[in-house]
Amino acid sequence: MQGDELAYSRYGDAPEAVLLLHSLALDRRMWPDVFIDRVAAERTVIACDLPGHGQSPLAGARTIEDMADRVAALLDALGLAAVAVVGLSMGGCVAQALAVRHPQRVRGLGLVDTTAWYGEDAPAKWAERADKARREGLHALAEFQASRWLTEGFRREHPDVLKGLLDIFTQMSIDDYAAACSAMGAVDLRAGLAGITCPTAVAVGEHDYATPVEFATLIAKSVPGASLTVLPDASHLSVVERPDAVVDAVREAL
Repeated sequence: MQGDELAYSRYGDAPEAVLLLHSLALDRRMWPDVFIDRVAAERTVIACDLPGHGQSPLAGARTIEDMADRVAALLDALGLAAVAVVGLSMGGCVAQALAVRHPQRVRGLGLVDTTAWYGEDAPAKWAERADKARREGLHALAEFQASRWLTEGFRREHPDVLKGLLDIFTQMSIDDYAAACSAMGAVDLRAGLAGITCPTAVAVGEHDYATPVEFATLIAKSVPGASLTVLPDASHLSVVERPDAVVDAVREAL
């Protein structure tokens, strides 16, 4: 990996590909094996680390649109003209921006537990989160993140999964985390949604308090022909809690 290239893992060698874009402060390791295996049974799967996450350098990617452009550059490097994209949370924002800015590169969209806009007060709220991380470290946000990511029952029954996610989270650079928070606070993709023409499936956990059902509903109503699936017994990382249900929800768009 050189310069601003994105780190990635590749599964399978089918002619058509699905690109996976992870959530804020995690990386490509967040995708469960069962999810990757099911998608890779029919398509090549590319799971990348977004700028400032995992093994990918930030390299000046300060906005969601910057991240989308870097993803498009990754597709160029991989020789992929167009892919289906599944994005979760921040990755879903990047997926929307990719479809708006580079529509010819996106065959279909699976938008999971995500939003097009966090609201008028989002910049201040995200800045507060970044400030807390700078003052106290990412460990100080671990309990908050855990309660938002996963339902209480899943956390209790799968402590090893939670530990793995928190290990990724707490290893992130504070500066990169702050940059990602700023990007999320500023994101507003609403104006471009009506212009997305590829098949689109929106899925959200019924207990997702980070990007709740009304956020998913706005996307589904704004993108022509988009479907909406509300997933029972799931929170913000629904693909971790219910990977099979997420595959089923986005399958048609892929």
